[in-house]
Amino acid sequence: MTQYLIIGNGVAGTTAAESLRKQDPTGSITMITEENLPFYYRIRLPDFLAGIINEEQLLAQKTAWYDEQRITLITASRVISADPEAKNVTTDSAGIIPYDRLLIATGSHSFVPPISGSDKKGVFTLRDISDARAIKAYAAQVRRVVIIGGGLLGLETGQALRKLDKEVTIVEFFSHLLPRQLDAEGGARLKQIMETGMGFSFKLASSTKEIAGKESANGVVLEGGETLPCEMVIISAGVRASLDLALNLELSYDKGIKVNERLETSRPDIFAAGDVAEFGGRPPYGIWPAAMQQGKIAGITMAGGSAVYSGTTMANKLKVVGIDLAAAGDIDADNHYQTQITATATTYRKIVIDQNRIIGCILLGDTSDFTKLTKAITDRSELHLFDQNPNPSAAAQ
Repeated sequence: MTQYLIIGNGVAGTTAAESLRKQDPTGSITMITEENLPFYYRIRLPDFLAGIINEEQLLAQKTAWYDEQRITLITASRVISADPEAKNVTTDSAGIIPYDRLLIATGSHSFVPPISGSDKKGVFTLRDISDARAIKAYAAQVRRVVIIGGGLLGLETGQALRKLDKEVTIVEFFSHLLPRQLDAEGGARLKQIMETGMGFSFKLASSTKEIAGKESANGVVLEGGETLPCEMVIISAGVRASLDLALNLELSYDKGIKVNERLETSRPDIFAAGDVAEFGGRPPYGIWPAAMQQGKIAGITMAGGSAVYSGTTMANKLKVVGIDLAAAGDIDADNHYQTQITATATTYRKIVIDQNRIIGCILLGDTSDFTKLTKAITDRSELHLFDQNPNPSAAAQ
């Protein structure tokens, strides 16, 4: 009987376990997680923070599912060392666990820039349920919050705190919001909606110099000298792959653990998937569909099956502070390509074109065409299939 060990119980690890069980009905599957909950939806942590849902409603899989799948889930346990020659790992609470095949699905952790004062009381990051619990408890005693970072998580966290009647200011290094999903015009439209309709304040194209306060945060000082008074700071400056095991096992890595098309690492019988994995020389995708797809293929290949991963189209469809947003492919943030742009007071639609083929899109406010557009990007379909604007704007290369 083959012994499979999965470290991490996020979407990549859980999908891999499910895929493994389908491929190998008799193998032993053990999952280890540092968290004290089964698999839950991290994307819904802002809803938990706002009090919209409770912890039970966060769960994607309950303990009964692991029993049905004959998966041993070990929670609240951290891997402290691993021996690839002996094929085992040592945990801080469950001792030594052997394996025949190992999957590393440890995901990523919050990145904290070198900001003076970031260790003060009242300064948080939001990555897991323990962070959300701490933020929720502390927010009950404050009025003003500064969020450093205008990406998706920063905005969603800000919206959760607005629902708790907190004054929220977003500080963003780039000149517009959501720089990974929106161009300058789309970001400007989102900012206007959030300022006028939701009561947010913004400081764009701004860098944080330090977090003021003696022991507890009482303000954020910008590089230009302005101080934003607050009693709470949340740093939402992106994530980095959790690479402790890569170092311990001496695996090849750069921004993530390097894997091939079978999700195999540089060591035999060790695989990686999700936000910790780097495929094809590009940084980890950091999106749910890629983690799920990689987990599925890793599960198949770990069990000896035949499956190949060829990459994932960068596509996000989500709600940002209650507004539908979708982006896929090359959003042409630097205006290198021909574009078709249609905008109203509440919507923004941009189709990016290269040599008469669709290579990217942004849809804000109305995402009804997103599935068709994503397929067109993947298939490199010609423009005439979606040509709804006879006078597209063009930016010369």
